[in-house]
Amino acid sequence: MANKRDYYDILGVGKDVTDDELKKAYRKLAKEHHPDANTDNKEAAEAKFKEVSEAYEVLSDSQKRQSYDRFRA
Repeated sequence: MANKRDYYDILGVGKDVTDDELKKAYRKLAKEHHPDANTDNKEAAEAKFKEVSEAYEVLSDSQKRQSYDRFRA
């Protein structure tokens, strides 16, 4: 995980984000970077979409989020 960006930065939220704010930020970015919506640069959009989805998956789960906050570099 040393070469990955901070999940909070990826989603553009702070550490004190609420679940509703987190979901809203994820949906906005997922829609913006969805590969089907970016036919001109599908590979870059897909990579960004996967990054956003991974960040949301970790931060939306309370146990994963606690572990991430505790052990991230």
